[in-house]
Amino acid sequence: QVQLVESGGGLVQPGGSLSLSCAASGNFDSIHAMGYYRQAPEKPRALVASITTRGNIHIADFVKGRFTISRDNAKNTVYLHMNNLKVEDTAVYLCYAVTDGLDWGQGTQVTVSS
Repeated sequence: QVQLVESGGGLVQPGGSLSLSCAASGNFDSIHAMGYYRQAPEKPRALVASITTRGNIHIADFVKGRFTISRDNAKNTVYLHMNNLKVEDTAVYLCYAVTDGLDWGQGTQVTVSS
């Protein structure tokens, strides 16, 4: 099990950029993959991006070309870089880690609005 602390959310105008970070602590040797889901009002939770310990990356089609995910192993931190943000990207972004189970961060609000 790991503890995840997220940061980096906020308000941004359409077309803007924002980066989120998710720092893991605890038994990080047990992590198989990390990534982000997002939860928008009245919409199902959706996987946004993930990265495995081997570096395999998955980006959801609805953000492909705009979002990237990266990691800093030395800091046990994963980053979600979001460019050309759209109003429909507004959501709570939830970091997760796949260990023996599934661990979640506290969530961070991203609001895209003019």
